Amino acid sequence: MKTSADTHVPLPRWQALPDTDMLARASAFADHLSTRRSVRQFSDKPVPRDIIEACVRAAGTSPSGANHQPWHFACVGSAEKKREIRLAAEAEEREFYAGRAGEEWLDALAPIGTDADKPYMETAPWLICIFAQRRGGVREGEDRKNYYIHESVGIATGLLIAACHEAGLATLVHTPNPMKFLNRICNRPETEKPFLILVAGHPADDAMVPRHALIKKPLEEIAGFL
Repeated sequence: MKTSADTHVPLPRWQALPDTDMLARASAFADHLSTRRSVRQFSDKPVPRDIIEACVRAAGTSPSGANHQPWHFACVGSAEKKREIRLAAEAEEREFYAGRAGEEWLDALAPIGTDADKPYMETAPWLICIFAQRRGGVREGEDRKNYYIHESVGIATGLLIAACHEAGLATLVHTPNPMKFLNRICNRPETEKPFLILVAGHPADDAMVPRHALIKKPLEEIAGFL
């Protein structure tokens, strides 16, 4: 790796920790994230914009191909816009459940109990519509090819979900297909591809989650140490 004083700076604010502290922090973080669940019953209790802004700032620290940061987070709080998104999403979902999805896919979804009705998209205070940018660059106004776009946006989305959970918000990933309607509703250019919608807010007092969603693979099934 080539470095120079012109192109690199010292690693900022890095704090070396004893192994015991590292384990305690990692375990506490894992335990906290183990309480995260996808929610489909939301409260209409407002969430201040600055909380969403802080969560998006956390997502914006994500690594990305060539550091181009090929993402845009359209944070929708307008009741009119949320309704427009819901109606467009439900139109696609009706096609999905009416035959676009194969039997195997629908069978996999059956334990979760989902259908084409998405009332939570209007009830929740925020819909964060995430876009993947095909072109851009690290500086505003650049028009360069972006790299590892979906990998980069996926990592940033994971950080956003973790940040929302840390803030005390419930979330739900929603991926109607296709999602081109989001470009129009959110006024985003054609060079951006809708990645997913993250519903964010407080869970309803009577919120339920599927028993199926409580099944998490143990460490020995998801990791190998060579």
